[in-house]
Parts: sequence; C-alpha cells; structure tokens
Amino acid sequence: MNSSTQKMTPEMFEPVAKDTLAQEGVASKKITFWGDVWRRFRQNKGALLGVLLLVIIAVLAIVGPDINSYSYRATNYEITNQETVGDHWFGTDGLGRDIWTRTWYGAGISLLIALLATGFDLLIGVPYGCISGYYGGKVDNWMQRIIEVLYGIPNLIVIILLLLWLKPGIIAIALALGITGWITMARVVRGQMLKLKSQEYVLAARTLGASTRRMLTKHMLPNVLGPVIITVMFSIPTAIFFEAFLAFIGLGIRPPQASLGVLINDGYQVLQLFPYQLFYPALILSLIMLSFNLVGDGLRDALDPKLRQ
Repeated sequence: MNSSTQKMTPEMFEPVAKDTLAQEGVASKKITFWGDVWRRFRQNKGALLGVLLLVIIAVLAIVGPDINSYSYRATNYEITNQETVGDHWFGTDGLGRDIWTRTWYGAGISLLIALLATGFDLLIGVPYGCISGYYGGKVDNWMQRIIEVLYGIPNLIVIILLLLWLKPGIIAIALALGITGWITMARVVRGQMLKLKSQEYVLAARTLGASTRRMLTKHMLPNVLGPVIITVMFSIPTAIFFEAFLAFIGLGIRPPQASLGVLINDGYQVLQLFPYQLFYPALILSLIMLSFNLVGDGLRDALDPKLRQ
C-alpha cells in the first residue's frame, strides 16, 4: 500500500452543514410564461405609451360626456359654430351642440362597435380555425375552400349590403364588421393548430386517451392564445377605421347619436370655415388607432419566443 495515501477517518464522512444564505443566493425566482411576457412587454416604452393612451381615452369616453352639463344631443342656436364659448372646451357645431361631449360620446360608441365586432371575430373565427386545423384532411380542405370563396368577395361590398338590409345601428354595424372580419382570425388559429398538433405533448396526450374536447381546451387553445391576442389588438383599430369610413359615406349610426366617423364626416362638410370641428374627433381617432398598434407591436414582440433573452 502506498505510504503517501492519506488515511481515511470517520470525520471525513461527516455531512457538511447547510448554508441557507448561500442557497438563497444561488436560487432564482421562478418566472412563469405570462410573467416573462409581462417583463418583456413593460420594457417596450412604445407599448406602455399605447396602454397609457388607451386608458386615458377609455376613461374619458366613459366620464367625458358627464364632465360638463351639456348633452350630446342638446342644441343651442345662439352659439352655433363657435370655437370656444364658456365651458364648451372644443367649441360647438352647426346646431350649437357641445363638441367635447359629442367627441367623447362618439369615442365610446366607436370603441363599443369595435369591441363587439372583434367579439364576433372570436366567436366565429376561433372555433372555425380550431376545427379546420385539428381535424385536417377533407374537413380542412372543404372549410378552407369556403374561406377562399368568402375571401374573394370584397368585404366592403358585403358590409354595405348587410347594412342596407339591417339598417345602420350599433349592433348592425358590429355584426356586419364581424361577419366579414373573422376570416383572418380563423386563418391564424388554423395555422397554429396545424403546428401544435404534431408537437410531442399533444401526441402524448392523444396516446394516453385524451378526448378531442380536452385536447383542444386544455392542451392546444392555451398555446394559441398569444397569436389570438395579437390578432385582436390589430383587429380593433381595423374595425374602428371601417366604422369611421362607413359613417363617412353615410352608412354610420343615425343622428342624434354620434360616433367618431359621424363627427369627422360633419367636420369635413365645414372644413374650410370651421376646421376645429374636424380636428378634435380626427385627433382622437388617430390616437386610438396608434395606441392599439403600439400595444399590438409590443405584444407581438413579448410573445415571440425567438426574441426571448
């Protein structure tokens, strides 16, 4: 036996004392998927600015019409077309109505129509895309042919025909926008389903006997949620733009109700004489669309796993 070999003693096998402080220094806080998304989202200053603007606009759309004592439909022919009169902060229109009240009332109507239209997109597009992408084969082939036929018809024509039949109103406009806008949502969901159904965890769940309903609701839909949220963020400003365009061509909601599109159309009629009547609703509409696009870009970057650091 080599004399240089150190003799082993029982003291060598004594357990080392635990160092709690060292363990806490090495361990890190567990971060969930949505926690990581929020961390990267709040690092995007443009997206945070968009959220701030949307919060301010939403609050003013709710409480703005009640800040002063004027109704959106109250007329006063003694102060028609006045830029600033007393507490008419945005001035008055050709009937003496308060533009501040009508602008924020119209912003609320435009946001409501856009949210309802997006709700119809989700209600139709998500189940359609799930079924088409999950089952594939002949089912997917037939369902995609239907989408291609609908996609080949200009959606503006469909919207105009529906409004002529239903008569313009909040529900009618939202329904018309939703019926033509769900195609994009369905394509996004279908593409995600085709990618997810070949993943290992889906194959394992199917092997263990998971039902189709459980496969869709528990395993696949949660992973489709990110692209769906991004699509919603870009669908809302699109719906607002279409609503404004319909109002501009005379197919918006009927007076005395007002939307941003109606106010822009009214302001356009007197643009050369009273430009302020166009400026305020056009500014609010632009800020809404800009804010949703900023938030959508921020969510797209935050939910993209390729950009994770």
